[in-house]
Parts: sequence; C-alpha cells; structure tokens
Amino acid sequence: MAGSDFFSTCHLQSMEYMMLLKSKHFCYFLTIAVAGFTSSVVFSAEKYTEDPGKQGNGNHVIGPDYKIAADLTDQGNPKGKHFEFEMPLADSKIFPGTDKTLDPKKPVRKTRKIFVYVPAEYKDGTKAPILVTHDGPSRMDLVCNALDNLTISKDPARRLPAFIVIGVQNGGNDGKGSERGLEYDTMSDRYARFINDEVLPAVLNNKEIKAAYPHIAFTDNPWGRATMGCSSGGAAALTMGWFRPDLFRRLITYSGTFVDQQDDDAPEEAEFPLGAWEYHSSMKLIENSDKKPLRIFTHVAENDLRANDPEETYHNWVMANKRTAAALKAKGYDYRYVFSKGTRHCDRKVFEQTLADTLIWMWQGYHAE
Repeated sequence: MAGSDFFSTCHLQSMEYMMLLKSKHFCYFLTIAVAGFTSSVVFSAEKYTEDPGKQGNGNHVIGPDYKIAADLTDQGNPKGKHFEFEMPLADSKIFPGTDKTLDPKKPVRKTRKIFVYVPAEYKDGTKAPILVTHDGPSRMDLVCNALDNLTISKDPARRLPAFIVIGVQNGGNDGKGSERGLEYDTMSDRYARFINDEVLPAVLNNKEIKAAYPHIAFTDNPWGRATMGCSSGGAAALTMGWFRPDLFRRLITYSGTFVDQQDDDAPEEAEFPLGAWEYHSSMKLIENSDKKPLRIFTHVAENDLRANDPEETYHNWVMANKRTAAALKAKGYDYRYVFSKGTRHCDRKVFEQTLADTLIWMWQGYHAE
C-alpha cells in the first residue's frame, strides 16, 4: 500500500478534518506530531508513492540442499567504507540498562557497538535509504556483498538502492529479564524510538563518518527505512514497523520470535499478555487491526526452536511463524514467507541462499526522492 493511501486523511477538507479530531485515527497523527515526526507523515502523504507489484509475494519452500548465492560473495566490485563506534548504555534516555524489569543475574552491556557500512555507490549529500540490522554485526558481511554487487547490477529487476547499513548490538544477554529481551521482545514503540531518536543521530554525528562523508544524510521517507533481524531481532523488526509505520516500513524477519517472550512484569503485559504471540493468536493482532503500510518478509526453519511444543506453551517458533504468515496473507499484506527444510534456528546457510533475493524483494518499487 502506498503511503499516500494510508495517510489520505491529511487531504480532508477543514470541516471533515475537525470531525476527525475525536477519532482514534487523529490521535495517532497527533501522537506523531507531538513526538516530532511530522516530517515523515507529510512526506508520505504528499510526495511519495510506489508500485512494487506482486512478484515474489506469498509462501515459498526451499531446501533441503543449500548453496551460497553468487550475489552474496565477493566479486571484486568497488567496496564501500566500514565504520564502528560505541554508545554507552548509561547515556541513553530510552535504554540506559537500569530498567526495573531486568533480572540482576543477567548482565547488561556497558556499551553497545554500532557497525556502519556506506556502499561505494552512495553519493555524499544525498538522503540515503537505510537498513537497520539487529544483533549487530549479524549478517552484515552478506548484506555488504549484496550492496557491492547489486547496486551496480545491469539488470533493473535485480538492482538495489545504495542504502546505508547500520548494525546495532543488543544490550546484553537473552530471554525474559534480559536487556536484549527488553529491547527486542517488548510490544511497544520503544525500540523504534531508540533507533530513530538516538542511534541514527549518533551515526550522522560520528566524527569519523562525518570526516569521510561531510554531508551524509538519511531519508525521512519511511518507505526508505528497512529493518532486519533474526530470532528476537526478527520480532523487533516486525514490532518496529507495527508500532511506528511512520518510521520504518520494510521489515525482514528470520526465525522470528513471535512467541511469549515479553517480560512477565513488563507494563505492556496489560495490553499484550502473551507478547509477540498476540500477533497471530489469542487476540489475533494482525487480523483484527487496520492494515498498516508495511512490506514484510518472514521465515522459519523446519527444525526451528521448540518445533514440537504444543500450542499452550506459546513457544513453538514454527507454529508462530506459520500463523503470522497466514495472518499477513488474510489481511492482504505485501508479504513473502519462506519455509526452509532441513535447517535450524537462524541457520546461516538459509541467509547465504536467500538474503540477496530477500533484499531484492524487500526494496521492489522503491525509488529515490
């Protein structure tokens, strides 16, 4: 769905607009404006549309044999620039590492590393699209190879925009009561705000990056902002877009943790008692919510975590991802779901075979401002 469709209420006449003041839809816009994100809304409403088509949509089965895609290997093409710096958790206003839900037995990092790759095709001064990856550096080596090879592809159907990759390290440990779990598994806009309000400005203001690219800039167009993760990082990717489609709209999740992994004492439990399990079951969040302007890739492995667990555990990754894909299909989303035979949780060979095609599909229809 184009951003202009989603935000079409911005074009209402003044009388109709006043009637909208009392609606929940207007409250959503008001929240965005108060938070200072009006530029994204205005941009989407007035300037940008795209037509990605339906190619590659739907359910796909791969395996059990795998090989790395040529586009994900080093083919000797011009390389971009790598950067790395750290962000102390104590300096964060959103995730300072002191949340009351944290388990004191699960260590929290003092600093988190930020990994940045600016592709060779990026032109300093242009407003770059971005891809934020979780558990940085994660599969950044494969993403960088894809950029080196596919930003200069002679085939328009297999050409990537010169997006800048930002790999963000998690805050530490795993599961309920951990900083990583707090960041990734919480059903709120908190992590999206952390990336938008703290990480992106830190990248743009980094001295080393600024020395190489004095006029570096990121697009405000939410269709130019993608996010990717595996496991709880995959849940974070979906949640970022779900709660803040004004900020991120292209979502990539591998082995997504769409299970009950949210902290039991999290305030969000009142509204989402089963955490990310609520996307597809119980309250059926995807099916029962208005369709959002999102493009979503999901994946699960045949032998993913707790694949034989009964439903009442709320922790069967295969069941969770199949249901999520079914809910996306039923709601009419542009989605792509991959089931990989003979593989396990966040299996690298799945990335090696699919990530180039995943990125191509994800960025279909995108065009520069």
